[in-house]
Amino acid sequence: MKKAIVSVTNDLVTDQRVQRTNGVLKELGFQVHFVGRKLPGSLPASFSYPHTRFKLWFTKGFLFYAHYNLRLFWFLLTHRFDLYLANDLDTLLPQVLVARFRKKPLVYDSHEYFTGVPEIQHRPFVKWVWTKLERWLLPKANAHITVNQSIAQLFASAYDVPFTVIRNIGNFTAPSAIKSRQDLHIPENTFLLINQGAGINVDRGMEEVLEALLLLPQDVHLLIVGNGDAVPQLKKETQNKGLQNRVHFIPKQPYQQMLQYTLNADCGLSLDKDSNLNYRYSLPNKLFDYINCGLPLVVSNLVEVAGLVRKYHIGEVCPNHSPEHIAKAIQAVRQNGKEQYRQGLQTAAAENSWTQEKQKLKAVLSPFA
Repeated sequence: MKKAIVSVTNDLVTDQRVQRTNGVLKELGFQVHFVGRKLPGSLPASFSYPHTRFKLWFTKGFLFYAHYNLRLFWFLLTHRFDLYLANDLDTLLPQVLVARFRKKPLVYDSHEYFTGVPEIQHRPFVKWVWTKLERWLLPKANAHITVNQSIAQLFASAYDVPFTVIRNIGNFTAPSAIKSRQDLHIPENTFLLINQGAGINVDRGMEEVLEALLLLPQDVHLLIVGNGDAVPQLKKETQNKGLQNRVHFIPKQPYQQMLQYTLNADCGLSLDKDSNLNYRYSLPNKLFDYINCGLPLVVSNLVEVAGLVRKYHIGEVCPNHSPEHIAKAIQAVRQNGKEQYRQGLQTAAAENSWTQEKQKLKAVLSPFA
């Protein structure tokens, strides 16, 4: 049986996209080994295939990336694989070095436009290093995957390398028993907004949503489910604004448990700002969770996100991030009611499913099986 190594820099548990990729590799006959890292707050990992989580000395910055890549390089050197699959630029260097040394194929899956992420836009030397690495490493892969057509076009323009688009659509299965708001300890008789994800970071629009809540009726509440760099400050701002009874922070959850909160919400939020190329062309997987859970959306006016909402008439697009415009969009969704968006949401769910994306992914990976 052929062996495949799949690398990420996260803690494996909440990365639904890569877990789906691992499932396809298994269907193609590969024995998968999944590699990432373990953090103090990581949930237990339970997979039907081998996995390794590195305990690292650092959690962010140059020292984290250096330590992770050294650990991954040594792991790859001391184990043999028939296919190497790197997720995002921060795992690509050791994968390229060892795949070429072993003369084995390498697949690169870019979940974002890495050199466009906001964390490095005002750090010219750091951005220069990542850009140089990308220019050197990316063309060396045997196949290239990314999450939407806009990012694929950016890569094609920069490196003249074709990318296959595999959108970040989950293999949605509703929980067998849906819990009530009472079961989840969230307020009943409220209009409940939700923002979910493992990347609740700067420029995601949540600060403006807190401001918008002050303009909305008291029975409009917000659920923030997940984690990210912005969460500690958001908690402080919630207290400062006297919103502690209307904003509910839920730590990151296993996927099925997270869906319990989504299914109990009334409106899904995706309000990334157009502050960098990565956000401008993003298409977050939470959008498809909202759609499958029957939630109308309030989104920012970004290329992929707004295009999806307008195509299916499944929510409201904010022209900018002023609290007034966000509040107006939320009020419009509330006044229209879920029924007005139901048909569009059903069509969007039917036309945007993991079934279609899975076939495209199989077409990319099957030549290496």
